[in-house]
Amino acid sequence: MTAKATKTPPDTTRQLIDAEAEFRRWTPDEVVAKRLLPYTSVRVLKQKCYDRAIHHHNDGGRITFTVDDLRKENERTAVDPTGAR
Repeated sequence: MTAKATKTPPDTTRQLIDAEAEFRRWTPDEVVAKRLLPYTSVRVLKQKCYDRAIHHHNDGGRITFTVDDLRKENERTAVDPTGAR
């Protein structure tokens, strides 16, 4: 065998998954089931969206969450461990 034949190809699967995740939209059911946000009830999560209290998208009347929405919401609810304001 030659050195060229023994090289393993680069793993592009992870890159594709990361690229697809940027365009993925999660429903409130999926967000609660996967625990992507600190809400344990779909109803409470939807009510927060209706009240415009959290970041979300309203796609054709359906509530969805993008990666950016989840990041913004997690950043918004983060607690500073030093307690500095």
